[in-house]
Amino acid sequence: MNALDKYKLITRNLQEVVGDEELMQILEQGDLKLYWGTAPTGKPHVAHFLPIVKIGDFLKAGCKVKILFADLHAYLDDQKSMWEQLEHRTEYYEFMIKEMLKSIGVPIDKLEFVKGTDYQLGPEYSLDVYKLAALTSFKDSKKAGAEVVKQSDNPKMSSLLYPILQSLDEHYLEVDAQFGGVDQRKIFMFAREYLGKVGYSKRIHLMNPMIPGLTGDKMSSSEEASKIDLLDDVKTVVKKMNKAYCEEGVIEGNGVLAFLKNIIFPILNNKEESFVIKRDEKYGGDLTFEDYGKVECDFKEKKLHPADLKSGVAAELNKILEPLRKAYEADEKIQFTTSLAYPKK
Repeated sequence: MNALDKYKLITRNLQEVVGDEELMQILEQGDLKLYWGTAPTGKPHVAHFLPIVKIGDFLKAGCKVKILFADLHAYLDDQKSMWEQLEHRTEYYEFMIKEMLKSIGVPIDKLEFVKGTDYQLGPEYSLDVYKLAALTSFKDSKKAGAEVVKQSDNPKMSSLLYPILQSLDEHYLEVDAQFGGVDQRKIFMFAREYLGKVGYSKRIHLMNPMIPGLTGDKMSSSEEASKIDLLDDVKTVVKKMNKAYCEEGVIEGNGVLAFLKNIIFPILNNKEESFVIKRDEKYGGDLTFEDYGKVECDFKEKKLHPADLKSGVAAELNKILEPLRKAYEADEKIQFTTSLAYPKK
């Protein structure tokens, strides 16, 4: 695969790339090294498949990919995970993310998994945190974390450290690029501005789009109605999908269409399969779509009913989730870990 082909695969379906020229220069000389970080806070949900699918593209393009379980970040962000929960939640995240990768055919043996506290508590890293903190204004740090870190009129000091740590991770993980959602953009720009001030090079930033949740807003671990859990059973997935916001003919803010476009179709395309909506013959029989554009066009023109769309998406989602459910049910250790990570209230 030549540099241009790698570039196209790395950047396809991304919303934004910052450092385009640097990316091409690296690809002309070899393979890209990048990382994706996830903080083990609330239970991961189906929107986490968005970066998982993209990681598959990166590996196909020959990238060296690290996945960071940002446990310390989870604690610093207004203690979304308490200190005593960090280890258990990190174990849960690692199990689920590996199973997600396997469920869509991504080879996990080509990935490197790293835990933040394995290096972020060391003296060299800690000194760099102090150095950056001495150079960073309250205003710049709060602005950088505005879309990611919990905001308040009286923020905790820990939340102001969050962008500093995420910036330093780029250097300590020894990567060329960081990958994340476009909601991370302000932190990415903070890193590009500030890393040079402590003698480190600025990195490339690759940004995924954000997809709306089932209610039309951002899919969130803390908003039960907006999300489908990775371990929801078949009936629960169908029930939640049936309740999802999906106004006839409306594309914008439609979480069902967004999930189909950004997650289900890329998975189907990788397997060279079509999107099939099962229907009774008396309602016109099955509908088959080879590409997302046709689905959106038919939905916009009201040729495809919301109920049929939801039925098809729920069916495909249940196919993707079934291997995760089985893996979880067969592993008593991870079930016990879950009880410690997310104790019932």
